[in-house]
Amino acid sequence: MEPTTAQPVLDNAAPARPRSLVLWRLLAMFYDFWPVLALWMLVSTAFTLGFFLAGHRSRENIAPFSPLQWLLWLCCWLVAGIYATASWRRGGQTLGMRPWRLRLQDMKGDRPSWGALWARYAAGTLSLLAGGLGFWWAFFDRERLTWHDRLSGTRLVRVEKSRR
Repeated sequence: MEPTTAQPVLDNAAPARPRSLVLWRLLAMFYDFWPVLALWMLVSTAFTLGFFLAGHRSRENIAPFSPLQWLLWLCCWLVAGIYATASWRRGGQTLGMRPWRLRLQDMKGDRPSWGALWARYAAGTLSLLAGGLGFWWAFFDRERLTWHDRLSGTRLVRVEKSRR
């Protein structure tokens, strides 16, 4: 009889902690920055043309911290939000999430609701404004979730490589 080298399986073994996806999230955000920047340029062009056609034909720009500039920032935030939430709702991925095989889903594994997606986007924005603390939180969280994951009831998962 030959000796076996197999280890016994323990029934009470704790499940492995999920891997942190912070690096993949940051890489996906870097990729997504470029289409969002293009959308911001379109919005800014529309504001600049409107400002010019409204009679400000001199070389002055929209004044810093003016109501018009705050409206421009709000429109840019909304356009980026539409890009993100529509991408997440349609296929669970933005363009930047595809190369890294990341997919957004709710805690049950289903497609998140529009409300959850907008809550996620708003909380992610606040997390970034706080120096990314909500993202870095995933290193300490038991389930490796960020603040915006927890708030919206969603999670990012890494999809297996597709076999061609």
